[in-house]
Amino acid sequence: MATNKSDWPVLRSYRGEQLRHVAMPVGGIGTGTISLGGRGDLRDWELMNRPSKGFTPLGRIGGKGLPKNGPFFAVHAKPAGGPAVTRCLEGPLPTSEWIGSHGCSPINSGLPRFAAATFHAAYPLGQVELRDPKVPLRVTLQAYNPMIPGDAESSGLPVMVMRYRLHNPTNRRVAASVCGSIPNFIGVEPTDTVNQKDWHLDPDEAFGPRNRFRKTQTLQGIHLDATSLDDRSAMFGSLALSTTAKRGVTHRTQWLQKGWSGALLDFWDDLTDDGDIDPRPEHGMARPWASLCARVNVPPKATREVTFLVTWHFPNRFAWSNDAGPDRDRANVGNHYCTRFDDAWDAANKIAPRLDTLERTTVDFTRAFCDADISDIFKEAALFNASTLRTQTCFRTRDGRFFGWEGCGDDQGCCPGSCTHVWNYEYATSSLFGELSRSMREVEFGHTVTDSGRMAFRVSLPIQSPNGDKVAADGQMGTICRLYRDWRMSGDTDMLRSFWPDVKRSLQYAWIDGGWDGDRDGVMEGVQHNTMDVEYYGPNPEVGVWYLAALRVAAEMARHLGDDAFADVCDHLYASGSKWLDANLFNGEFYEHLIRVPDKIADGLTVGYGDTALDDPDWQVGPGCLADQLVGQLMSHACGLGHLLKPANIRKTLRSIVKHNTRRGFGDHFTNMRTYALGDDAGLLVCSYPNGDRPRNPFPYFNEVWTGMEYTVAAHLLYEGMLRQAEAVVRNTRDRHDGARRNPFNEPECGHHYARAMASWALIVAATGFDYDGTRHTLSFRASDKKATWFWSNGDAWGTVSQTPGKTSTRVSLRVMGGRLTVRSIALDGFGKTALPRGKKLSSGSKALSVAIRAE
Repeated sequence: MATNKSDWPVLRSYRGEQLRHVAMPVGGIGTGTISLGGRGDLRDWELMNRPSKGFTPLGRIGGKGLPKNGPFFAVHAKPAGGPAVTRCLEGPLPTSEWIGSHGCSPINSGLPRFAAATFHAAYPLGQVELRDPKVPLRVTLQAYNPMIPGDAESSGLPVMVMRYRLHNPTNRRVAASVCGSIPNFIGVEPTDTVNQKDWHLDPDEAFGPRNRFRKTQTLQGIHLDATSLDDRSAMFGSLALSTTAKRGVTHRTQWLQKGWSGALLDFWDDLTDDGDIDPRPEHGMARPWASLCARVNVPPKATREVTFLVTWHFPNRFAWSNDAGPDRDRANVGNHYCTRFDDAWDAANKIAPRLDTLERTTVDFTRAFCDADISDIFKEAALFNASTLRTQTCFRTRDGRFFGWEGCGDDQGCCPGSCTHVWNYEYATSSLFGELSRSMREVEFGHTVTDSGRMAFRVSLPIQSPNGDKVAADGQMGTICRLYRDWRMSGDTDMLRSFWPDVKRSLQYAWIDGGWDGDRDGVMEGVQHNTMDVEYYGPNPEVGVWYLAALRVAAEMARHLGDDAFADVCDHLYASGSKWLDANLFNGEFYEHLIRVPDKIADGLTVGYGDTALDDPDWQVGPGCLADQLVGQLMSHACGLGHLLKPANIRKTLRSIVKHNTRRGFGDHFTNMRTYALGDDAGLLVCSYPNGDRPRNPFPYFNEVWTGMEYTVAAHLLYEGMLRQAEAVVRNTRDRHDGARRNPFNEPECGHHYARAMASWALIVAATGFDYDGTRHTLSFRASDKKATWFWSNGDAWGTVSQTPGKTSTRVSLRVMGGRLTVRSIALDGFGKTALPRGKKLSSGSKALSVAIRAE
């Protein structure tokens, strides 16, 4: 069934001042992105193997403060019998940018534009509605990159698809043209726009830029590359601007060579004259412009569409390196997507025939997700943060392995190594792309664990074995839990069996003399490096509960593999530790950190990010109320293992976190480190000291606000039945990212698009109670007391589930929309379950499975 292209789902719309910071990343997993701005502009061209916030390739710089022109699209519209109008296909510039030393300074500020814009979003689908009473067409830009759960290859394509929908509300035919223009920036260092060299330089200084027109059965367009750029450079590669239009296509491979912005004047006059663009003489420009124009007639009351593709191909990625050394001296780990295409034109030519299928499946996924009967604020937080998987925070090396920074700086990655104690918090990868999540486990357990059981919390590239030497207690314990989650959802016991020796060693490392739990009582008393970038001394809830979770999952995995003796040890330590934490750390409101310096500290447990006196250590939590003190408990719930501590204590702790850590208004709030909330923002502090007994110098981030922590707390609240409190926490977070204050598609912590913020996907898992055990093929959901339809995904398959409650039973309808799923039983927690003795194998072509579950 063909997709109704005019009917994309919309989860959130932005208007007026809310458009200021909207920048939706459009690009595939591990390919880099171009961001679609709120007014329809193209910004943050982050394609060349590094973050590039603020980088927009320029085709003309007249000096600091003078007009700048970068990529843009324009429309020419002439109604029958009436005058033509030509507009840049963007909404108005914000008034705060109207004045500069030489006039209005934003890129393309001199182009006439539409009077109003509205941005509609349901990631990965972005739509910009453009309206102007003087333009005889209503224009909507629809832009996306395919995103399909369980299909990392189709979700990892180097393309920005842009479709301009032209609606004619008048009674007269309108002759229209849509034209896109991009300067050839191959070889330009992707830093901010101010530092780019002038386009009048000798072409040899610009690495021999070359624009060539090409045409195939499905496409015509312009291929941009450079003939003299070192093929070992991170900037080496190509770009293509193409259209699927069959007729009425005109083009330029370069603009006229004229000073004082005469080139832009010549282009605009040419387009305005008749809606076509004519070639200009080849004359060796340092940055030749590529312009592609498609003409279309729009009948009265009708709609016509023009589709463009921007594709790219930059094959040289240099590991985690941020240094300025020569590319040839650095390790080139490559990009997986570049192994699939020869260059940018080849990518366009291979992607174009698949566009209908890719879009249909992407829209089906997005609609199924957006239509789910759970709070829109949860859906927004989860879906919009999933964009991080497709930014420069994440990449896939030439061999297909998946890696991630913690986040992105403006022009370089921030904190390398797929940092375990940060990536522990996120749920999007395992839920949407199980193959990539398991790839991370393969690296962690296959290459970072030493014979002694030390797991490096940052992996080095190129891969070595063992890889790295710095160890984090929460990172190591959480990674054991993530392996359990990935194994259980996939049912891949061969994977578990191959990693099991390293899993055991990783857990046993906690028991070494002078280690985290050297006395083997189920409590971590030793020196514990953790996600606060410091060492905790003595028992504390954050690392302690991660340890309990690791013991629980290790016992489950051991029994499945027949290692009953090890399972018994883990069960004993878990029971002992759980009892001790409740008895000794719970203060009646929440769990505290008891600062104790151990008599013996094993070598290598202190990472050394700063010196501290062991008799009175700095950077401790102490009696603080830590937002993520129960993060391991959230993982236990998500893995179907239930409570690790007394349920009453857990619920009281969550209420205390919300009570003590929530601030409404930050005008009088002091932060000695980084500021993520201010003014009349509302948010959840990382740590509070409600009894006024804060350590003299607590851990450095205590008074900050991290969205990843907020989502962790909110998801846990949902598991404990505290819906109202969870919604309030998430609403505060998303209100801070409303477009007017901050970008809705970028939640920073240590860098843009911070990985921890993908903890937001746990909101979907918790709200629906989704749990799949691929080893037993059992599926369960939260029981609903009213008719409801939810989205679900396990990383390899996805679909919807509907519940229709009756008097004595509930009708459950399970639909698989992508991938394959085997089901032997379906349960509704707290209500009942039904067995399917022969099992059902479902796929996207299968009829929905419908069963009645009786109340027990």
